[in-house]
Amino acid sequence: MSGGEFVEYNQGLDWIHSLLRFGQKPGLERMNWILEELDHPERRIPFIHVAGTNGKGSTCAFLTQMLIEAGYSVGTFTSPYLVDFRERIRYNGQMIPETDLLALINDIKPLVDRCEQETDYGSPTEFEVVTLIAILYYAKVARPAVVVWETGLGGRLDSTNVVLPLISVITNIGMDHTQVLGESLEDIAREKAGIIKPGVPVVTGEKRPELLALFAERAAQTRSTLYQLGDQFDVRQVEERLGEQVMEYRSIHRRHPSSYRLTMNGKHQTENAAVALMTIDLLRNYYSYLLEEEEISRGLQQTRWPGRLEVVSPWPLVILDGAHNQEGMEALVSSLDNVLPKEGRLHILFSGLSDKPLKEMAEKLLPLSRHVQSLNMATFAFPRAADATTLYEAFRAAGWDEDRVRSVADWRAFLREWMKTNQQAKADDCLVVCGSLYFIAQVRAFFPTTVEEAGE
Repeated sequence: MSGGEFVEYNQGLDWIHSLLRFGQKPGLERMNWILEELDHPERRIPFIHVAGTNGKGSTCAFLTQMLIEAGYSVGTFTSPYLVDFRERIRYNGQMIPETDLLALINDIKPLVDRCEQETDYGSPTEFEVVTLIAILYYAKVARPAVVVWETGLGGRLDSTNVVLPLISVITNIGMDHTQVLGESLEDIAREKAGIIKPGVPVVTGEKRPELLALFAERAAQTRSTLYQLGDQFDVRQVEERLGEQVMEYRSIHRRHPSSYRLTMNGKHQTENAAVALMTIDLLRNYYSYLLEEEEISRGLQQTRWPGRLEVVSPWPLVILDGAHNQEGMEALVSSLDNVLPKEGRLHILFSGLSDKPLKEMAEKLLPLSRHVQSLNMATFAFPRAADATTLYEAFRAAGWDEDRVRSVADWRAFLREWMKTNQQAKADDCLVVCGSLYFIAQVRAFFPTTVEEAGE
């Protein structure tokens, strides 16, 4: 072992995190330079590339579980993580072992140093290095039959966009990361459409005609076939209650509609499941993947995605949801309207990032106002977290009255008190903790739950 190598796992992890100082640098020059030096390991792996504003993580989870149930070995690359950094890189649902991660860090570091010193591109960013490590893990160590590959941010210039996938997936388009991706939905859609590759089929859950037109234009340029929710495939929510819903799916690749049960709530999850199902249909019909109907059904029903309408305490009822932008808030409102008792009393604990449209997110909650008893604003330990006063002002500006909005000095103390006070609460009392997934990750650690994966 050379003197420059890391001996301890935490040393390697600290080095990766130190690359955060280079910030975000859109562009694939650094990725392509290092992959060329590595003799392009990404060309040895079949990928399903997933982009979109909301629903990427859930769609990746549905795909992963269905393929695992059918007996395939599956790599899953997602971001960010809830508790453990290794959640980002998984094989058959299991996190990359610390020993493998450390070995790969030591493999990649000399190339990262050379890229900074020998090229005009500068140092790779943290996310670029994590992406490179994932490629090496799947190509040289785990060797899965397929990798479910989630973009980090955008698509066209995203670090993950160095692969030629079997299928490209774009879940939907929303106003998020506008400082990087553009100020309009059309600008953001063009960036996401950058993952569409020549001859590679595209599945999308987006339904707005003006955005679909941009996808269709890009698909025509690349001679790719576009499969749209509401056209080549569709979904209908049949029934829903807390912790369970039934959906009906149809596709041009199936003679008859199929009925499936999900344990994740929300109409948006039926759409995410439908996008995953269409992707599976294409894998079966064009790439000879073998998945029986019973395996597909079992995979959908067993899929969990922490921090998405997740019940972490049944009594008193506490639900976590990483509604971190306007579309996420809208989906949360729609879901709560369906699953909560009509006379339910709702308490909300919210925290968000300072670079998000907080007032607009607060406005999206207004349809629930008849249920909401209290809105509790809290900050949390994270560099981009908005302070409680900023959050309070955003909710007041959105039209929430001052009797219900209050700042909370310590969200942990608030949770302890709420849980204690509401031990004898009626069944229609509920606390919803929502906002940034980074906040949800910290709150989730407060409750005795199993760590899995998440993405914002």
